[in-house]
Amino acid sequence: MKLSPRLRFAPLALALMTAAATAHAADAQSMFSLSGFGTLGLVKTDTDAAQYALNGQVRGADKGASGEVDSKLGVQLGAKFNSTFSATVQLLSKQNGDGNFMPGVEWAFVKAQVTPALALRLGRMGGPFFAVSDFRDVGFANTTLRPPQDVYGQVPISHFDGADLSYQAGTGFGMLTAQVFGGSAKSTVGRTDLELKQLVGLNLTLETDDGLTLRFGHTAGKLTVKSATLNTLSATLKATPFASVGDELDPNSRKSSFTGLGLNWDEGQWVVAAEYTMRRTDSYVPDTNGWYLTVGHRFGAWTPYATLSQVRTVASNVNNTVQPLNAQLAYLKSVVDGVVAGQHLAQKTVAVGTRWDFARNFALKAQFEQIKPEGNGLFVHVQPGFADHKVNVLSLSIDTVF
Repeated sequence: MKLSPRLRFAPLALALMTAAATAHAADAQSMFSLSGFGTLGLVKTDTDAAQYALNGQVRGADKGASGEVDSKLGVQLGAKFNSTFSATVQLLSKQNGDGNFMPGVEWAFVKAQVTPALALRLGRMGGPFFAVSDFRDVGFANTTLRPPQDVYGQVPISHFDGADLSYQAGTGFGMLTAQVFGGSAKSTVGRTDLELKQLVGLNLTLETDDGLTLRFGHTAGKLTVKSATLNTLSATLKATPFASVGDELDPNSRKSSFTGLGLNWDEGQWVVAAEYTMRRTDSYVPDTNGWYLTVGHRFGAWTPYATLSQVRTVASNVNNTVQPLNAQLAYLKSVVDGVVAGQHLAQKTVAVGTRWDFARNFALKAQFEQIKPEGNGLFVHVQPGFADHKVNVLSLSIDTVF
């Protein structure tokens, strides 16, 4: 019998159970440690006119339930050589931008704890773009079923290769952590490769004694989208009187930045999280602003929550001045219009859900979202007539750490 492609996450379930059963095999007295995390998820919507997907995934969910959107498995190996030097490697399997679950190296770095307050890392690390960047894939560590995609979908890059330096200092308001970092990053979005070079950034985080965490982050770099189609279109336009449009569509080594403000408050029963973000590029990738607010309350093992979020395009960065003076220019104008429309990103989401910690290191989550896209929003495989179509999304997941 031929298995439905919707059930391709089944091997992940088996791997998760196997890893959970063997995770404690590491000797507690050893310099090595083994841990991991996993999610088994199921998502369905009320439309077949488009698919709900995350961060550049090739396939998503429609009326037919999909287990490929949220399911993942991560395994992490740590080594502590002495009080100063350590190393961490993390392997992660989830649906990637090529449409498969091939495990990838998410983290691989060495760390030097130079002083109790100063630490240096070198290698591959989680991309520190958001408030929950280091554990955005660890479902068990998040109150909600997944980080709000109206914000987290703006940067489909999860790690970078380079170095970072962090310093902690006590203040009259709480513990302040400053992180500076630099390097480069690669990612694949919908089978298209992205590259971010000359990446530099700064994060400031303040943690107070009453459960409040405030964060400011800013990242800048040179973005390249490896698209032969765009390169051809850009070169063609540069050979016309409308060369400026070709320059704006050039996908190579364009300035980009991402800025975020974050707040998290956890006083034991109430949980509040919020972020406001701004993406800016000197390319055909549009400038966007995003925000979300999540409020939850713990009732024993249960944590119901609600989230409001939005992302909107504030500038397309392409001024299509092509005049349809002949058939060829009319065609080029329509192609440019299509590229700009395809990059437009705007939608609003209302979500409600609950988390049930039903066993040690296990949580069951259910979440309902109503998404109102402007155009196609973050949906993939969009069919004609879908634009501006309101979509209801139901998601279930089991999260674990081991």
